[in-house]
Amino acid sequence: MRLNVEFEVPTWDEIYEMLLSLAEKIQKDNFCPDLIIGICRGGWPPARVMSDLLGNPKLANISVEFYVDIARTRNKPILTEPVSLSVEGKKVLILDDVADTGKTLELVKNHLINKGVKRIKIATIYYKPWSIVRPDYYEKKTRKWIVFPWERKETVRNLMRKYRKEEVRKKLIEGGMDPKLLDRFISEVLKEKDPATQC
Repeated sequence: MRLNVEFEVPTWDEIYEMLLSLAEKIQKDNFCPDLIIGICRGGWPPARVMSDLLGNPKLANISVEFYVDIARTRNKPILTEPVSLSVEGKKVLILDDVADTGKTLELVKNHLINKGVKRIKIATIYYKPWSIVRPDYYEKKTRKWIVFPWERKETVRNLMRKYRKEEVRKKLIEGGMDPKLLDRFISEVLKEKDPATQC
């Protein structure tokens, strides 16, 4: 089986620069959310940074399961944890790392509407043109599979289950992953006997 996915592997600094730019867009729009909601798990790191950049310490969580593998999803996303704080009558900013299919964002938005939210804006770092939800704020449009800094080893582990080491290495280096870090992850993944028992 061939690995026919194009990757983009942004650095922590590149992500931070994009979040700085997103924060500026939100501020220029005069949108001051009462609450920032990070979608578990990919939305947590950007939500925390955005909380800092906007000077807004009010953070909440919501958890949705959708992806089962690289570029593979369930039929539909499942809300596994409702929003962790009350949103009734509040202006909220939903943060996620990417708007890919848009189905997760749609599910979260509808959940918050049902909880009585006053106003919703959505921000993502990346936006894919086929997403059914277009974020109010996004920084970069792409068709590639993004490997965020907070999921690099997980991505290597998932790819190594199905593809040859050489192919995984070549594709991820082409996408921008640091070769030394990648070799470390490949070595660690090859040593794992049962991934379910790893901490």
